[in-house]
Amino acid sequence: MTVRTTAYRRSAQRTTTTVAAVTDVWVSWSGGKDAATALAAARGNGLRVTGLLSTTARRDEPGDATAEIPVHGVPHELIVAQAAAIGLPLHTVELPTPCPDGEYTARMRAALGAAHTAGVSRLVCGDLALADVRAFREGVLAGTGIAGEFPLWGAGTAELARRMLADGLQAVVVAVDPARVPAALAGRAFDAAFLDELPAGTDPCGENGEFHTFVTRGPGFGHAVPVTVTGTVERDGHVQAVLVPAARTGVGALP
Repeated sequence: MTVRTTAYRRSAQRTTTTVAAVTDVWVSWSGGKDAATALAAARGNGLRVTGLLSTTARRDEPGDATAEIPVHGVPHELIVAQAAAIGLPLHTVELPTPCPDGEYTARMRAALGAAHTAGVSRLVCGDLALADVRAFREGVLAGTGIAGEFPLWGAGTAELARRMLADGLQAVVVAVDPARVPAALAGRAFDAAFLDELPAGTDPCGENGEFHTFVTRGPGFGHAVPVTVTGTVERDGHVQAVLVPAARTGVGALP
């Protein structure tokens, strides 16, 4: 997939000098549009992606031990389904609930150190513009032997969001920050209509945490991962869409 932005092309040019030295890389995988686009961009830059690295946590609710992506609320089984559709091994770091930064860093470093021993040299991240978030990720990577790769860094988010759609990416909006965007947008398809309905000042890629997505189809997917939205819940300061595999219900499948 080609992301046609000047900033993106500059990023790709910066990485071409290191491609020969980079063999095995993993992608930091949340299941969302930025991670999926970063995966496609890394491959387009000539990197050999051999795995996905994800985190999961158990819900801190009585009688509910569902494993899911933190903040996004996406069940781990759907992340497993994405990995199968992409055809890459999924490596999962289990986090406690709640998870202090120090504990997150320790667990991630342990996983990354093991990955480096197995021959992984870089971790591809889908960050776009937030310098503090990138600095935190690079701090986690420090000392593991694995460097960060940021193929989307500096891309204009307005153009990037539209380009994702033009390149065939399909996704569901799985969580929104109701202080920034209407709660009713949770569970919607990430499409042109959704982008048009975002309030003024909202980043079109949700880079400031306004919303999060789950990709159901896109570049690199061998088949779709259709889901059904069965409702919404309020959790972790977000309104989250409740997703289940579409095959389980047979109705209301997205895409």
